[in-house]
Amino acid sequence: MIEEFKKFALKGNVVDLAIGVIIGAAFGKIVDSLVNDIIMPFIGALGGVDFSNYFIGLNSGITATSLAEARKQGAVLAYGNFITIAVNFMIIAFVLFLVVKAINRLQKSQKEEPKAPAPPAEDVVLLGEIRDLLKQKTV
Repeated sequence: MIEEFKKFALKGNVVDLAIGVIIGAAFGKIVDSLVNDIIMPFIGALGGVDFSNYFIGLNSGITATSLAEARKQGAVLAYGNFITIAVNFMIIAFVLFLVVKAINRLQKSQKEEPKAPAPPAEDVVLLGEIRDLLKQKTV
C-alpha cells in the first residue's frame, strides 16, 4: 500500500498540480496587491466611494455607522462588502485578461516564421537539367 501511494504521489500529474497550486497562490497575491495597492487607490481618488461600510441592520437596535461596529451589535446584511468584492473581481478578471492577451502576443511573436523550403540538392538539379535537355532533343 505504501508503494502504491508513492507511485500515486510522485506521478507527474500530482506534482504538476501541486506546483500549479503553489504558483497560483503566489500569483493570486500579486494580482491582489495590484488591485488593492495600485488600481483601487486610483478608483477611490476618482470617485471617492467606499462601498464596504454599506449595510442594513437586521436587528432594530443597530445604531453603528461602520460595518465592524454594526456586526458587534447584531446581524447585518453587508451588501456594500459584496459590491466591493464584485468590483474587485471585475478588475482582477480584466487585469488577467490583459495579462493573458499579452502572453499570447509574446508567444505568437516568438514562434519561428515558416522557413523557406531548402533549395533542391545538386544531383536533383542536374537530373532536372538532363530531363529538360532530353525533352528538347526528342521534340
